[in-house]
This record gives sequence, C-alpha cells and structure tokens, in this order.
Amino acid sequence: MNTRPIRVLVVDDSAYIRKVVSEMLSRDPLIQVVGTARNGRDALEKVQALQPDVVTLDLIMPELDGIGFLKEQMRRRVLPIIVVSIASENGELVVQAMENGAVDFVQKPTALASERVYEIQEDLIAKVKTAASIEPARISTSISIPAAPIAAPAERAGKVDAVVLGISTGGPQALAQLIPALPGDLPVPMAVVLHMPPGYTALFAARLNEISRLEVLEAAEGDEMRPGRVLLAPAGQHLTLRRTPENRVVAALSLRPLDTPHRPSVDVLFKSAAEVYGSRLLGIVMTGMGNDGTSGAAWIKSQGGTVIAEARESCVVYGMPRSVVEAGLADFSVPLQGMAEAILKML
Repeated sequence: MNTRPIRVLVVDDSAYIRKVVSEMLSRDPLIQVVGTARNGRDALEKVQALQPDVVTLDLIMPELDGIGFLKEQMRRRVLPIIVVSIASENGELVVQAMENGAVDFVQKPTALASERVYEIQEDLIAKVKTAASIEPARISTSISIPAAPIAAPAERAGKVDAVVLGISTGGPQALAQLIPALPGDLPVPMAVVLHMPPGYTALFAARLNEISRLEVLEAAEGDEMRPGRVLLAPAGQHLTLRRTPENRVVAALSLRPLDTPHRPSVDVLFKSAAEVYGSRLLGIVMTGMGNDGTSGAAWIKSQGGTVIAEARESCVVYGMPRSVVEAGLADFSVPLQGMAEAILKML
C-alpha cells in the first residue's frame, strides 16, 4: 500500500526551534516536513506554495504573529493547525488560538536550548497524525456563542443529580458552544475533564465563566459540587469526587494513579463520580482521540447511570466517543448542537 506522507509546515521565529521540530517530525516515516517559515507573513506564502496538510505554529513572532496568521489562513483556506507554545508566556494567546480554529497544541519546554525540547517529540508526532485525519469542514474557525441559553425545564425529569463530561481534541471549541447553551439555574453540578497541558485550564475556565451564565472554575481541593457550577479539572492532576461526612460532594485532586495516558483522566473522574452518585449520574464523552472515558463509562453503566456519546457528525475527532459506542456503553449518540437540550431532558 502506497501511503502518502503527511506534509507539514513548521512555523517559528526561532531558527533553532524550526530545526528541532523539523528533526523530530522527520523521524517518523509517515511525516514529511515540506518547509519552514519564520513568521506569519512568510507562513501564508509557504502554505499557498507548498500546500501542507498540517501546520505547527508558534504564536509570538515578528511582522505577523500566530493569531494574525491563523485568522487570515482560515479565511483563505481551512486546514489543521497545531500551536506549539510556551504556556507561561502565551497562555491567553493559546486560548484565543483555539477559539480561532487551532485544533490542538503542544507545550514547549521552557529550557529550549537543551535536550528537553525533544521530550515533546512523541506528543507532537501523535497530534500531527491526528490533525492530518481531521476533515477541514469539521474545524470551527470561530466560536459561535448562543445568544441565550436553553431554558431549564419547568418540571425536572429527576433522573440525574450530577453530570460528568470528558473531552479532548476539538474540546475548547465544543465546550465554548455547549456551556453557554446551558442555563444559569442548571439544577445539578457538572465536572469536566479536558485534556490540556498545565498552564491553560485556569485561563480556559475563566473564559467559559465569562461567556456563560454558569459558574465555571478550575477545580481546587475541596470545591463543592453544587447546582449551576462547573468544575474543570486542572491540567496535570486527576479530578475525583468524594462525599463528606456532612453529605456534601467535593473535589479531590491527586497525581495518582500514575499509569494513566492522561492526567487528568476522564476514566478516573467517571469512576469516582459513579461511586458517589450511583444510578443518578449522567456521563458524556465528546470529541477526542483515543479511548479515555470508555472504562469510566463502564463504571457509570455498572452503577445504573446514563452515558451519552457525541455523534460522529459533529466530532472534530471521532475517537473517544467511538470507543464508547463500540463498547456498547452509550445510551444515546447526540450531536454537539443538540447536547445541551439532551442534558436538560435528563435532569
């Protein structure tokens, strides 16, 4: 079988980073670095000339920065773009990049002039391969915030006491549409795991809090699960839920288990939530690569809870939901556009 290699353009104002990223990607036989660009203006010309499948993008650059390139390129032609950035310096810009169509991001080590830069190789290669599989039509190049949330039903179905949600690639865009569609008087709490590197989840939670009527915050130890509140797992730590002697359900953060592919892990959150809420739990698995959430969904089902998978038609990457569906664990498959309504019907 003759498989055409994935054509990648590497964009960064640092010659050293252009060289290192190109070397890392070229170590995979399925990836071909077709060119590099030193700023956004150079990148626009190179994209037109070289027609890459995927672009890796720095954000802070002279002449035309990463955000400027992203907006103009998406206006010309939509293609998968992965941000490669330093979180401590560019956190707010990364959130902005995701809102303007970047499909994923990889965090640069801060000590660039060392072998540590090669630590991102495995993650970068995996994300480039996933990005290359994304149909451009599935990439949202702007956030469509609902004009008003859906009203909570006058009479509750009364089936659910909490909602837990797991999401990955394409997650920032999807959550920025889903969370504002939910009413501020949501009668149950939510807890969310979004796969993100450290340095972004607090900023992203603040952004969701700003554009929605719900209270959205990065979870801290002891934060209470209460109606109208969304707790977002902090990057680099697992989020679990526990019931206190006073019968309150609160967040607990931990580095363990250490053997999960992701931290935070959807499976870890779902398992703990199933143990706390039993049959009165709704689990939702949305766009993302891999299978995080499948064993957690099995825990929810074993306790009599309900599981919704995002439908293929709206997923940027139909990986995590597909795994849940193929395991026979999804009660329903619902597209992103109908997810808020589906949640409210369960409450």
